[in-house]
Amino acid sequence: MSKTFTRDEVSRHNKADDLWIIIDSVVFDLTRFLPAHPGGEHVLIEIAGKDATEEFYALHRHSILQKFSKFAIGNIAGEAPKIAQQENGAVSKVPYAESSFWMGSKTPYYNESHIAFRKAVRAFVDAELRPHAQEYEDNGGKVALELYQKMGRFGLLASRIGPGAHLKFVPSLPAGIKPENFDYFHELIAHEEIARLGSPGFADGLGAGFVIGLPPIMAFGSKEMIQKVVPSILLGDKRVSLAITEPYAGSDVANIRCTAKRTPDGKFFIVNGVKKWITNGHFSDYFVTAVRTGGPGHSGISMLLIERSDGLETKQMKTAYSSAAGTAYVTYDNVKVPVENLIGKEGGGFPVIMFNFNHERWLIIAAVNRGSRLVTEEAFKWAVQRKVFGKPLIEQPVIRFKLAKMIAEVESVQNWLENVTYNMTKMSYKEQSLHLAGPIALLKYQSTRVAHDVSDDAVQILGGRAITKTGLGSVVEGFQRTYKYGSILGGSEEIMADLGVRQALKSFPKDARL
Repeated sequence: MSKTFTRDEVSRHNKADDLWIIIDSVVFDLTRFLPAHPGGEHVLIEIAGKDATEEFYALHRHSILQKFSKFAIGNIAGEAPKIAQQENGAVSKVPYAESSFWMGSKTPYYNESHIAFRKAVRAFVDAELRPHAQEYEDNGGKVALELYQKMGRFGLLASRIGPGAHLKFVPSLPAGIKPENFDYFHELIAHEEIARLGSPGFADGLGAGFVIGLPPIMAFGSKEMIQKVVPSILLGDKRVSLAITEPYAGSDVANIRCTAKRTPDGKFFIVNGVKKWITNGHFSDYFVTAVRTGGPGHSGISMLLIERSDGLETKQMKTAYSSAAGTAYVTYDNVKVPVENLIGKEGGGFPVIMFNFNHERWLIIAAVNRGSRLVTEEAFKWAVQRKVFGKPLIEQPVIRFKLAKMIAEVESVQNWLENVTYNMTKMSYKEQSLHLAGPIALLKYQSTRVAHDVSDDAVQILGGRAITKTGLGSVVEGFQRTYKYGSILGGSEEIMADLGVRQALKSFPKDARL
C-alpha cells in the first residue's frame, strides 16, 4: 500500500458509486462495501471524501481497521498514522492499565525472570488464545483440545497451579524458567494474563476447573494415581474438574448427599448423586468428586477421582456468561469406581476439600482484579476519545472523579494482593493455611466489592455502549454481566467477610481494651 494521495484528491470521491474516506491518514475505498455496511449506506455517504477519523473512533474499536484492511488503498502524502494498535506482547502505556511495576515503578517483588515470563506468556496469549476469544465468548461450545495442548506444551497450564514437583512433568516453562526458580509471582502473572483477555467465559473454559481440580490429586493422590493422570492433564491431553457443589449444598459442604458405597468384595465404590455448577464439567475427562462414604457431617466425606464412564453424564448449564466455560450439571448413576481412586483417606475428604481453598480464592482475586483493571483502562480510553458538548468527556469533573475512584480501588487491591503473594513465597502450605486464610478471605471480599464499584462506574461512563454486547463497550458489558461470579465462587462475599474476622479473633489479645 505505497500509493499516496492528497486530501484534495480524496475529496473528489464523494459519491455512493465512488466513495473514499480517510481514517488516521490511511485512505479507504468503501465503494464496494457501501451496500454491506451494517449501519446503513447514509452513514458512509455523509462522510464520503472526508477525514472520518473522529467519526470512526466514536463508533468502532481500533481492531475493526484490521478486519477491513483490504479496503485500504493508500496514504495521505506527507502524513503518518497517529493512532497505533498495541502490538502483541506489549505493555499498555495507558496510565494504570498495568500494575505499578510494569508501568515503571520500583518493587521488591519482581525480578528479571518475572519480566521474561510475563513477556513470553503475554505474547503466547495474544498470538494463540486471543484470536479465538471473542468467537468462543459469543458462540460458546467446547474449547478445542488443540488449544489446551498448546497451553500444556508451552507450560502455561502447569504455571497456573503454583510451584512444585508437577512443573517437571512438562517439557519447559514459559521463557525457559527453571522449575526450582518458579514462584507464586510467576503464577500470579499467568492468571492475570488469562484474565486480560476480557472474555470471562472463554477464560474459564481454558482451565478454571483444572486449577482447582488437579491440586487435590497432586497433594493427596497415590503415587500411581499421580503418574497415571497428572502428566496428561498438564500437557493438555486430558481435562479435569472439581465436583463438590450440589443443588442441596453449596458453601455447606458438610451436608453433601452424593454417596459412594463399597461393593461386597471391597474393590469398588458405587457412586450415586448429582453435582451442579461444575466449571468445565461438560467436557472434563476426570472429576475430583466429594462423596459421602460414612455418616453425616465432615467425617463422613471422602474424595474420589472419577473418570468419565458409564453412568456419569453431564448437561450444559445456561449461566450469565459463555457456555465455553462448560458449566455442567453432573449425574452419577451407579458409577463404578476402583477403590484405588480414593484421594487421601476414606472419611478424610473434608481436609482435602479445604486444602486448596486459600489458593483458589487467591487466584480468583488475581483474575477479578485484572478484569477490574482492564475495565478501568477501557473507561479511561473512552473518556479521552469520546466528545460530548463539543469537548472530550474526560473534561467533565464527575468523569475524572469516577476514574479516580476506580483507579484507587484497583491499585489498593493489587498492592494487598502482592503483599499476600510475597508471604506465600515465604511460607509452607501449612503456614499459609494458618496465617493467610483470614487476609485472603478479606481480600477476596474486597476485590469483588471493588469489581462491583468499577463495573458500575464504567457502565455510567460508557452509557448505552456498556450494555451492548458488541462494539466499543463489549469488554465493559461482559464484565458487568459476569463480575458477580467472583463474589460467589470459592466462598461468597458474606462468608469471606465473616471468615476473615473470625480468623482475626483467634489472635485477638485477651487484655485489649479501649
